[in-house]
Amino acid sequence: MTDAISFQLEAVSGKARAATLRTPHGELRTPFFMPVGTVAAVKGLTPAMLREAGSQIVLANTYHLAVRPGEKLVDAFGGVAKFMGWHGPTLTDSGGFQAFSLAKIRKMDDAGVRFQNHFDGAELFLTPESAVEIQQLLGADMFMILDECPPANSSREKVAEAVGRTTRWAKRCFDAWSNREKQALFGIVQGGLFEDLRAESAEQIGEIGFPGNAIGGVSVGEDPAEMDRIVAHTAPLLPETKPRYLMGVGRPQDMLRAISHGVDMFDCVMPTRHARHAQAFTSSGTINLKNNCHREDESPLDPQCDCYACRTVSRGYLRHLFNVKEMLGPIYLSIHNIRFYHHLMEQARAAIIANRYDAFLREKLSGLES
Repeated sequence: MTDAISFQLEAVSGKARAATLRTPHGELRTPFFMPVGTVAAVKGLTPAMLREAGSQIVLANTYHLAVRPGEKLVDAFGGVAKFMGWHGPTLTDSGGFQAFSLAKIRKMDDAGVRFQNHFDGAELFLTPESAVEIQQLLGADMFMILDECPPANSSREKVAEAVGRTTRWAKRCFDAWSNREKQALFGIVQGGLFEDLRAESAEQIGEIGFPGNAIGGVSVGEDPAEMDRIVAHTAPLLPETKPRYLMGVGRPQDMLRAISHGVDMFDCVMPTRHARHAQAFTSSGTINLKNNCHREDESPLDPQCDCYACRTVSRGYLRHLFNVKEMLGPIYLSIHNIRFYHHLMEQARAAIIANRYDAFLREKLSGLES
């Protein structure tokens, strides 16, 4: 069906998987985390910084790039990777999440989603077909179907309607997908917090035959325990021989639990967003660099981290940068947080290959949740 990607399992530990995902622009070692470059830029970080921190792939946002600068301009520059100077694989979403997050400026029916865009108020009409067309012009190695993502507190009736619409749109996306040798289209499973609807959606999406599949509609307001329950139920329903992507989940403990259920891929704005607010993820828990206790601290941000920030500057200096509102503070913390996420994935992969993932999970959770 497609030669765009291949997925080779290398080791399992329980349900946790280590694999190699091959794309037209490079190989990816799973499990992996994708930094989010919403407008073809990961906030505050150059491609060289991302690469040094361990990034294998970058995610970009279809809705935002369609609004500005437009997918045709990105295509004229050779695609989103060349446009942003990133020499590696990329993935684009479909705009389905913006249909959820920007509910106040959109209208949705079976035809598609009409946005009054947040920039100049002009209408952007996303259909399954146009979502595919835009993403094929953006040129990412992997891209997503248009789906309906209901809020966590939605009624069963509303969630069932979203499952049906997502399946109908998935079929239309699949039929519109033409660049099958160079770009891989992923299906998305919906179903909210209802296990039977998740199973129904997984079966319907699986039957279409996408080269990769995602779990959508989580991390949209539900309790973390409920998220874990749904991921544990849904991930094993997705094809074993294809990559499994948990969309928008970024708390380290949630990712580690999801890996134990068989998930391979993650993305979230959390590491860079937290960094802009002086929040650092460390091996001993999350810390706030604005706190006065760091004022005279000459130690590195995290002695167990090998990132540029931890090798170069102290907690006291980082606190100073945030105190004087110097842009270098969020940059240093973004470098560190992204490296923390990638190192966590590297450690998880090593534990899977060593067939000790359950023990690794217990060790890490005890530190993250202490």
